[in-house]
Amino acid sequence: YTEDLANLIDDHHLDYHMYADDTQLIEYTTASNIPNAIMKLQNCVESIHEWCRSRRLQLNPAKTELIWFGSKASLKKTVHLDLNLYIGADVIKPVGVVRDLGVFLDAELNMDQHVKTVVRSCFFHLRRLKSVRRILGREVTLGLVSAFVTTRLDYCNSVLAALPQASIDPLQRVQNAAARLVAGIGTRDHITPVLRSLHWLPIRLRIQYKLCVLMHQVHIGRSPAYLADMMTATADLPGRERLRSANSFRYETPKLKLKFGERAFSYAGPKAWNSLPSNLQELMNTDTFKKQLKTHLFKLAYE
Repeated sequence: YTEDLANLIDDHHLDYHMYADDTQLIEYTTASNIPNAIMKLQNCVESIHEWCRSRRLQLNPAKTELIWFGSKASLKKTVHLDLNLYIGADVIKPVGVVRDLGVFLDAELNMDQHVKTVVRSCFFHLRRLKSVRRILGREVTLGLVSAFVTTRLDYCNSVLAALPQASIDPLQRVQNAAARLVAGIGTRDHITPVLRSLHWLPIRLRIQYKLCVLMHQVHIGRSPAYLADMMTATADLPGRERLRSANSFRYETPKLKLKFGERAFSYAGPKAWNSLPSNLQELMNTDTFKKQLKTHLFKLAYE
């Protein structure tokens, strides 16, 4: 079924992602060409509806969401356009935020809703742990903080790449609060020594760590194809055969027209990777790479 559905979507010239029973259709367009994009999406969804019906499957329009992503300036151009999707008698209206595999994506991709949700969830668990901190002790508290808080801070944190510091600060406050809970210190005590003793990287460097690990997977050929296809090794560029860069492990960062583009993995990934020393880039064993990467970033943070 999956292959048949993928072929059907390909016939409509749309990009897509499939996760279990969730299929996402993706179309890139300019504000002036939105009516054509809507037509393509409507035709594809109607074809999928017929495909499901012929196999006694049900496509539920009530659970179908539509969102338009773009910069603030681009979205302003769509104010007077009909952005709805019409599927038979059903009307699918665009929403401001969607949840994708636990990540909340807003129309301008500023990730405010995602950060707020993570912060709210983390502080909820920290308040619960604080009430039993004296009973649990340091080691048990550390394990529970890692399970209920740190995992949430790290989950899909690569989508936060290149965000302004003001957007990252709430997450850093969560980490600081978690460190204070584990160490049993007050809010006025200096937090940097505690973070260092716990061997916790600051949030900004945790994001860079995730980007570098993903790029390492690309480099050794173990990443998904959709990530590998974004990357171009500097050594593979035509005309570089005789240059010193032909022997490097660097990747090209695409030229950007807007600073907004720095948020894309195709730019943020190579940028983070290229900042690493060559002795890290040449490592092929993933476990060794992670250990030495952590050591490298730890020195940047605290030395």
